[in-house]
Amino acid sequence: MLLDPERWLELRRFRVLHEAGATYAEIARETGLDWRTVKKYLDAEGPPAPPKPAARSDAGRQVITPWAHVIDAWLRAEILLKGAVIHERLVAQYGFPHTYQRVKLYLQQARPRIAEELGITPSELARLHRRFEVVPGAQAQVDWGFEGGILAHVGIEKVYSFHMTLSYSRDPFCCFTTSQDLTAFFECHRRAFTHFGGVPGTIVYDRTKTVVRRHVAPGKAVPLHPEAVAFAGHYDFDIDVLAAYRPTGKGRVERQVLIVRDHVLAGRSFSSLDDLDGAFMAWVPRRRAVTHRTHGEVIGVRAQRDHQALRRLPARPYLVAERFLRHVGKDCLVAFDANLYSVPAQRVRHRQYVEVRATAATVALHATVPDADGVTLLAVHPRAIGRGTRVVDPAHWQALPDGHTRATTTGEDPDTAPPVRRRPDEVGGLASLLRARAAQIQVVTRPLSFYDQIARTAPAAPAAPIQEAQEPS
Repeated sequence: MLLDPERWLELRRFRVLHEAGATYAEIARETGLDWRTVKKYLDAEGPPAPPKPAARSDAGRQVITPWAHVIDAWLRAEILLKGAVIHERLVAQYGFPHTYQRVKLYLQQARPRIAEELGITPSELARLHRRFEVVPGAQAQVDWGFEGGILAHVGIEKVYSFHMTLSYSRDPFCCFTTSQDLTAFFECHRRAFTHFGGVPGTIVYDRTKTVVRRHVAPGKAVPLHPEAVAFAGHYDFDIDVLAAYRPTGKGRVERQVLIVRDHVLAGRSFSSLDDLDGAFMAWVPRRRAVTHRTHGEVIGVRAQRDHQALRRLPARPYLVAERFLRHVGKDCLVAFDANLYSVPAQRVRHRQYVEVRATAATVALHATVPDADGVTLLAVHPRAIGRGTRVVDPAHWQALPDGHTRATTTGEDPDTAPPVRRRPDEVGGLASLLRARAAQIQVVTRPLSFYDQIARTAPAAPAAPIQEAQEPS
């Protein structure tokens, strides 16, 4: 039975996947068909293979032939030279009149051929990357390291290491923190600038959320975080965001993360973040005395040229603040980052919105509407470390009732009730209160005939005089 053309095209695609080792179920999931259908057409004997299309004309190759020897020479000098760069140089130096597509098509067959001549296998060619060098002060690279529970014994569950490395000299900086949020991230930048004595011209980042506002498709412009743009503008450096899945783009700082972990942290115990920072600063002179294997110079000597070329620090630091809206609770506390901070009771109400402006060191609480004097600041607290902490200023609760006016009593109002008169032989306390109540109750005795008369079962008889019960002695 002959197959229709559409089924035959699907069959060819299925056979390629099956010959590559894919199972019927995997091919079915890939194509959205039932595995039985896949098996049917894979096992069926199809029509003979269609004839191969006629070879394309060599017109395209002949167009670029006069420049082929130039391109081949450039590729032998740099096998990873980009096609756009080759086209640009051909136009500038040789007056190349054709489009980039001509160069691109030629490189598809020329690059593997030149690589084979140089003894580079296709797998090795895929792993290669271009090494770049920079001038002093031009670039630094930034990365995070996770150090786990190195301070878990003192109640700090997670510790992160921030790293900045100058690309020219490989001069390192590292500090330790408990958070990777926006304020901590750029506070570490300020500490790094102070350590180096200046600001590099460009800083290389990966696509972290403190730098990139959102992720986009490859090839599109990356939208930067507004606070990152403001911080870079204040300190006068450019932000360079790596392409996705490009780990070789900042290999200098990624290598530095491992070096610090091995030489500073391994096999040692610490009691605080300050101890960690101090251990790194004590190790820096030894690191600067090492001759780097790549550039062949002593890191400290090369770092002097690097530091001299850095840009000046501005007179005033730029404080990055995260801004959030939070409700005020009934207890005049505002929840932020799993901690509670107090606000003045006289200036807020329950469920009112306040703006939280958090830096690495402080938490400032502001009203959303200024008061009569144009002031929005309600309170400033030191930022709590960890979770579940309550930071309270006692002055904020002075207007709240504290219960000091509450009182209790067992009878009437003592200011209006008449004084209680007791007999000399009366016992005080609860016993005296019970005897006084019992003495006020009158008890009478009647004969049974009185009840018969009420029930009209017996003639009326003169009632016996009522006798008052004597009070028990």
